[in-house]
Amino acid sequence: MSGEPIAGQVLLLTAAKASVPGSALPSLIDRVQTLLEPELDRYRRDYERLFSDETLEIFLVDRGHWNEIGNALDVTDRELAAVRRTHEEQLLSIGRRTDRESEFETALEIRDPVVIGRVGTASEPDE
Repeated sequence: MSGEPIAGQVLLLTAAKASVPGSALPSLIDRVQTLLEPELDRYRRDYERLFSDETLEIFLVDRGHWNEIGNALDVTDRELAAVRRTHEEQLLSIGRRTDRESEFETALEIRDPVVIGRVGTASEPDE
């Protein structure tokens, strides 16, 4: 995988809470990133970018968007829930680190986050 958008600590935390084996979660995250990375420019055009740094970008998507991702990957409901929860935990972890936790929690009340690792060659529009 080109981008490593989900921190190891977040993976461990989510795996402990997930209904999927902890050993399966990194592979699921990799599969999601493989699907999402080529779509980064589309996400930039179509969704609000909530956070961006040199390694990742986080977008807010409508409820139900994760179902589309799950269908594209052909994963179980439990696997999809674990991946979605991992993306949420990554956002909240960044929120704590950047003193934006309250803002991010409020955003999660109405939309879901999608974390996409930066490939390194994708151009970034001005914020």
